[in-house]
Order: sequence, then C-alpha cells, then structure tokens
Amino acid sequence: MHYSEIFENAIGQLKSEKRYRVFANLERDTERFPNAIWRPDNGPARDVTIWCSNDYLGQGVHPEVTKAMATAAKTWGAGAGGTRNISGTSHPLVMLENELADLHHKEAALVFNSGWISNLAAISTIADLLPNCLILSDALNHNSMIEGVRRSSAERKIWRHNDVAHLEELLAAEPLERNKLIVFESLYSMDGDIAPIKEICDLAEKYNAMTYIDEVHAVAMYGERGAGVCERDGQMHRIDVIEATLAKGFGVVGGYIAASAAICDAVRSFAPSFIFSTALPPAVCMAALTSVKIAKERPELRMAHQRQSWLTKHALMRAGLPVMQNGSHIVPVFVGNAELCKAASDMLLERHNIYIQPINYPTVPRGAERLRITPTPLHGDAHITHLIEAMVDVWTTLGLPFAEASDIESPFANDADCTYPHQKQDCSYPQMKRAAE
Repeated sequence: MHYSEIFENAIGQLKSEKRYRVFANLERDTERFPNAIWRPDNGPARDVTIWCSNDYLGQGVHPEVTKAMATAAKTWGAGAGGTRNISGTSHPLVMLENELADLHHKEAALVFNSGWISNLAAISTIADLLPNCLILSDALNHNSMIEGVRRSSAERKIWRHNDVAHLEELLAAEPLERNKLIVFESLYSMDGDIAPIKEICDLAEKYNAMTYIDEVHAVAMYGERGAGVCERDGQMHRIDVIEATLAKGFGVVGGYIAASAAICDAVRSFAPSFIFSTALPPAVCMAALTSVKIAKERPELRMAHQRQSWLTKHALMRAGLPVMQNGSHIVPVFVGNAELCKAASDMLLERHNIYIQPINYPTVPRGAERLRITPTPLHGDAHITHLIEAMVDVWTTLGLPFAEASDIESPFANDADCTYPHQKQDCSYPQMKRAAE
C-alpha cells in the first residue's frame, strides 16, 4: 500500500461518516461585522451573516482594538523576535500580563500562544510538580484540558459532568493529605451550561484540593469587570488557577493563566510548550491589552450581548426550534444526526446566506449533533428576524422535528436597563452608529 492511500482512506472514512469538515473561506469586515464575504470554491463571492463566531462581543473589529494593533505593528514590528527567554518578552506583553492579573485579582498571570496550549502546559506542569497528585477532571472538559491531563504523569479520575456528589465520592476516597487537583470549566461551550463553582470550591476546601478552572467562554462576558463566571458568582478568590483565552470574548488571540506568583513562575520555568514557543508579537499584545481594558470599563457591552443572546434564544423557541436550554449566551439547536446537521448548515449558507458551522463528533457525542449559534451585540433585530425565518425554512425543507413553541423569561427586570446596541447613542462601534442613523 502506498503511504498516500493510508491518508486517503482515513479521509474517506470521515466522509462516509458525514464528519468531514469543510472550511468556509470568509473575509470579515471591520465596518460590517457580523456580515462577511464568503468565497466558495466554485461560484462567485457572496455576502453572508456569521452566526457562529467565538468573537462573542465583536471586540475583534472594535476600532480601538484594531487601531492599537496597527499602531503597535508600525512601532514594534510584526513579530516577537523570539521565545520569552530569548528577546521575546516585549513591554506590551509584560503590560498585558499585569492587566490580566489585575482582572482576576491574582498575583500574576502568564500568557501563551493559545488557550489550547495554556491548558496543556499548565495542567500537566502543575500536576507533575505536585508529588503523588490525583487529577479529578470533569467528564465534559475541553480537549485541551484532557490533553493536559494525559500529558501529566499524575493519576487521574473522571467525575460525572457537574455532579458534585460524584466528585465528593472520589475526593473522600483519598487521604486528606494527598495532593489533589480539581480541573473543570466555568461554562461548557457546546451545551452552554455552567458549573456549580461554589459547591466545587466547598469540596476543594473540605478535602484539601487545588482548583483549576477554564473560563475561556466566560471572560469578557460575565462579571462586573468581565473576569468571568467566577467573578459574577463571587468565587474568584477561591480558585487557585484561572485559565482563559484572549481569542473569544476579547476578540484577539492567545491564552493565559492567572494565579499566585509561585504557580505562574513554576509553569513559566518548567513547561516545555511555554519555554520553547515564540512569544506573542507586541501588536497582538497591545490589541489584547486594549480589549481587556474595554471589557473592564464598559459593562454595557456585556449587557447588550446578553440581551441579544436572550432575544435570539427566545425567538427560536417561540418558532418551535429545538433549542437546548441553558443559562448562558450559547444557543445550541439540536439536530441529532451528522448528515442532516451538515445539510442544514449547507442550506442556511447556500439558500439564506447565513453561516453556522455544524457541530459533529468528536466535538459532541454521536447523536448529539447540533447547530451552535452565538449572537453578538452587533446582531440587530433584522439579523434575528432573518435567522428565524431561515431556520424555519430549513427545518421544514429537511423534515427536521420542531419542538413545542415555548417562552423563556427575560433576565432583564426592566427592558430600559438594556437597550439594543444600535439604540445606544454613545456606542463606539461604527456599524452601530450607522444603524442608529
């Protein structure tokens, strides 16, 4: 057998299982987001609306963020120049780490090239530095966390998702003096459910365990200053290590941990994936630094985001679409079949100019396929109306089952407390200003 046949057969297997992933060739536009240009392999370019971006607040197109990046690139160049140890520790990177430590009220922070790498590096390094460590990992933890657990030589046990009784059962079976690391997420991105953080911290204190939380899908969107669900729930001071990303709510790229100075210094000094990686460029750091400051100072962005997420979820449910309910900004719509999920995604794009990537195995279990919708403050009323009409058409055309039409209670006691973003007179997004004109 030729080597190429092995790879062709592997790809063929993916295609036969309807799990082959096709990338959409998109051009985002800072003036028109969430609209973008889609360039299919065959056919002319078309204008589409992105409904599945992880740039939850639209910070990646914020004029202050893009200006900071452009100015920094002109001042300091395009690259970092090396690893952190060899000329890559730029002043903007140091300022960014200080800003992130302040965001989470921790002694220090450490920035990585991505959230995936930060989990891999931090979990494996921390666990290996703890003698006879036991890692207790939530069953639905992200792949990056799983890889961090696997990379460590520590013993590991999996506890049922968000099941604190099962977690306590596993903790209680161990000697109190044994080193233990509880690894979990604050907000699980595929279902949109939120961890019982207080109860987990209570168990950690009772059974002498460290806590490591992934706030990747929550930073910038929750809490008084955008530090995440831990801040919102008043539990941030009880978490030993907070890991998050700069690539979602903050709209740039990179990952980080915030913890005690000793923990950050240990990861910095012992994690190979940190030591041997080129540092983030100064331009990226300045963009991220600007975005973090905006999130800290402008809670109205979070309020607008939450309102648009609720409106989208409410409208889909009123139309009888099978929304998987949760208490977060994530809006998953259940399909339950890989082939039909891909067909629904294709039809939305080709017939309605709406881009929503299908979510299939291994991201979710087989039989749990879905469309994952992520509204932003820049999705206005017209976008939502178009989405609902398109989704109903696709569900009807494909014969997908509808749910019973239902309502959800608004999280806002007073609608006047949270206006649509395009109604705000002081909004700094140019496309919002145009919508108000």
